[in-house]
Amino acid sequence: MTDQTPNDPLTIALAALAATLRDERRAQRFLDLTGIGTDELRRRAADPKLLAGLIAFLEAHEPDLMSVAEDAGIDPAALAAARRELEQLP
Repeated sequence: MTDQTPNDPLTIALAALAATLRDERRAQRFLDLTGIGTDELRRRAADPKLLAGLIAFLEAHEPDLMSVAEDAGIDPAALAAARRELEQLP
């Protein structure tokens, strides 16, 4: 897939969330590790802290990071940069 990485960290993270949730195994692991339920995930989907945590989760397992980046058409380095920016938001 061609890299079409947007510049906005929230847009990048939301694309990563969508790609994560398309893979049932990865989505369940994220939910299990964070303890967040699906209802809370829906309510907090645009929360910068939650999205930064999602990207950190992906970074902790490189195959997931690479798979999500490819699926979303985002450079893996852009995901890491988005996480750093999201962590700085109030």
